[in-house]
Amino acid sequence: MELNFSPKFAQKIFEGKGGTYCSWSSTEYELLKEAKVGGGRLVLQPRGFAFPHYADSNKIGYVLQGSGGVVGMVYPKASQEVVLTLKAGDIIPVSSGVVSWWYNNGDSELVIVFLGETSKAYILGEFTYFFLAGTLGILGGFSTAFNSRAYNLNIEEAENLAKRQTGVLIIKLAEGQKMPQPSKNSTDKMVYNIDAASPDFHVQNAGNLASLTEKKFPSLEK
Repeated sequence: MELNFSPKFAQKIFEGKGGTYCSWSSTEYELLKEAKVGGGRLVLQPRGFAFPHYADSNKIGYVLQGSGGVVGMVYPKASQEVVLTLKAGDIIPVSSGVVSWWYNNGDSELVIVFLGETSKAYILGEFTYFFLAGTLGILGGFSTAFNSRAYNLNIEEAENLAKRQTGVLIIKLAEGQKMPQPSKNSTDKMVYNIDAASPDFHVQNAGNLASLTEKKFPSLEK
């Protein structure tokens, strides 16, 4: 089979006041399916918030633009959430099954590209997301009575948990909305700014090449 190597634009999956999410389709771009690689592009407007979710693939996020990014992450079996800051040039690994939310606390667009390996994904060459909140939240697929018993809530609390948030993928939070405070210590350990790193190769009047390995950034191993 002859593969098409020509560049392709990502398809817009969602657009709202809070931002947009685009994805490269393995149907339109079969090279992704053959390489078992997926890609997506998240753009958050100021105060844009991407609902908590997890994916079926290991990904790496690279911040192309912005300086006020915030991400909250909950790892499997972890007892606490980790909150990190993001800016242009930052690289952050997001493992399969890790629940994360993304927020733009800056005054300009926050743009993040995600690339990942999809050999164990539901669809080769694409990421499949599972949302915990909003109209696509998985809790909405269960009855209020079931959620009440499962989470030890009364009926009103269970109803609010599953159905109160009417947004879809991305919303714009109200001005002044309080958010969890990031940890600088955790950010230093879990985020790597490749733009600030010394280049592996430098050619005068031509450019630089910087690579990222587990030796430089041990979090990649996870």
